[in-house]
Amino acid sequence: MTSNDDLNGWKAVAELHQRYLTGLLLYTIQKKGPEAGTELLFRTFRTQHLEKFVAGHKSLGLTDLPDAVACAQFIYLANHVGGVKCEFIAESDKKAWVRYLPPRWIWEGAAICAVPNDMSKAFMRAFHSQCGISLGNDRLGFVCTKITTQCDPCLEGYFIEEDRPLADDEKLRYRFEENGPDVDPTKLPHIDWAPDRMTKARRNYAVQYIRSLLPELVGLLGEAQAAELGRDAAFLIGMQTYDSTAATLGVDDPSPAAFASYLSQMLRATGDTGDISTDGDALLVRTTSWRMMGDKTDVTPACFDAWNGLWQGALAVHNRHLTLSVDSRMDQGANVWQWRIAPQN
Repeated sequence: MTSNDDLNGWKAVAELHQRYLTGLLLYTIQKKGPEAGTELLFRTFRTQHLEKFVAGHKSLGLTDLPDAVACAQFIYLANHVGGVKCEFIAESDKKAWVRYLPPRWIWEGAAICAVPNDMSKAFMRAFHSQCGISLGNDRLGFVCTKITTQCDPCLEGYFIEEDRPLADDEKLRYRFEENGPDVDPTKLPHIDWAPDRMTKARRNYAVQYIRSLLPELVGLLGEAQAAELGRDAAFLIGMQTYDSTAATLGVDDPSPAAFASYLSQMLRATGDTGDISTDGDALLVRTTSWRMMGDKTDVTPACFDAWNGLWQGALAVHNRHLTLSVDSRMDQGANVWQWRIAPQN
């Protein structure tokens, strides 16, 4: 049976990683320029597509639908489970609309004001234009009709199956003069999951983006720069989200023990261990797994160093007189990560 502690942990982890996704993309723009931020977003969403689309297309039972309808319905269902405000309208067997409505999940709050329009285009180029290729249908493309970041009321477009093969530059097209039909809420597909399963799915949705993003950051910038930039962005997000995530977890005092509890709960909510022990005047939090990265083969030490900035930033707000250090080593053939929480000397 799912406990309230489980639910609160999943909510806190989802919030933290959602904001880290947004923050790291925007921080890359600030430090490396719009082109680098756009390229990082493209690589992240293309990785998401290659890892998730075909398998999800099958697991959601969409293989018997016409390809245009299946693609639009996949996007609606996957985003609905993740907590993204989205609509889906099947106009015909060969034309189906999707609409991402504000507030945009990835560009939470005022963040949308800092997003170049090219990033919205890169998102569709990375995911939507690849759907026909992944399904082996060279007649399937995506037409974008609205983009939120150019002050349209949504990001909108439709999958369409043409009567001829599409050239590469036709897989994503723009027709801003077109307007999509209104949705009939009674015709939207439904996933009948219990609330606790939906909460866990939203945690998974947010965490999966960081699983894709960090290795792509390393591929784009190299180990040293990715570790530094990713850690700095994580530090800022850890500070910004500490109050809300700590409140969700019921952490309300600045003691070392309270932060050890915070870190342990967050680790456990990602599916890892979070064992707490003492070592003199220090508290240790230990895990023998990093399930977020799972069996990915492109994970490097820089990925961990970047992600670890979340906890460093959180501690800076929890109690700025404490320090956080981490050891990573092999222990009897298993990966072990151990955080040390101690007073400043």
